[in-house]
Amino acid sequence: MAEQNNRIGTLMFCMAMFIFAAQDGISRHLGSHYNVFSIVMLRYWVFAAFGVWLLLRAHGSIRPAFATPHPVRQAIRGLLLAVQICIMQLAFVTLGLIESHAVFVTAPLIVAALSGPLLGEKVGWRRWTAIGVGCVGVLVVLKPGAGVFSLWSLVPLLGAFLYALYGLLTRYVGRADSSAISFFWMGMMGALAMTVPGLWLWQSMTPVDSFWMATLCCTGIIGHWLLIRSYEITEASAVQPFAYLQLVFIAFFGITIFGEALRWNVALGAIIVVAAGLFTFWRQQIRARAELSRPTIPT
Repeated sequence: MAEQNNRIGTLMFCMAMFIFAAQDGISRHLGSHYNVFSIVMLRYWVFAAFGVWLLLRAHGSIRPAFATPHPVRQAIRGLLLAVQICIMQLAFVTLGLIESHAVFVTAPLIVAALSGPLLGEKVGWRRWTAIGVGCVGVLVVLKPGAGVFSLWSLVPLLGAFLYALYGLLTRYVGRADSSAISFFWMGMMGALAMTVPGLWLWQSMTPVDSFWMATLCCTGIIGHWLLIRSYEITEASAVQPFAYLQLVFIAFFGITIFGEALRWNVALGAIIVVAAGLFTFWRQQIRARAELSRPTIPT
């Protein structure tokens, strides 16, 4: 039965990655015609409603969310994600989907690098080596010594850094709060932060783009439900390597729909970063298994 659940959970996770890649494509299209705050505001209104539903489903009321021992950290992580989404929306328009995600996949490596000083987790020399290799991959993508280098190339790197901080804070508050509580705070803080600039800079959308905006919001609910459901029935370690499939889906949408070119340095750099990320994940699993197999000393 566990094997069947793992299989279904992995399929759900891969479907979520496909939906998230499609969402980024829709965001790129909408971001070319409308300001980022209005688009992100509408997305967060849906996130907030979905967060309320998750909380009611899990706890029966929203009161447990305000009983969290980490209200400040929950608020900060919600704001970090909102800013990160705006930054990546900007990167999709200025750089394109492929190049933005080729840099953004460094987020797991940044998490590994910061987990030591921020969470007190041990980071050995092998993981530091993988992080260094990942940095080389980023340099291959960015080509900082080339004459065509643009500071815009650093935008998705900033997005990856903010997302890594969000992930670390999520891991920290997850020690005390349920995923429903964390999702509620994420949706509410983002909605609060984006509503004022979103309404102030509001631009009316055409009927066609209104359809795409509605699709973006609806697929957001479906994608996050699939992601949450996959973690409920499958071990996170079993599905996490499949997160890099999003880069493959992004490349497909970027080339076939938006006419983007997959430059050799972007492809090579992305392969280096993904390989470093997978090695880091593998080392984490090795260490986790070693700790589980370590005999306990009776007291």
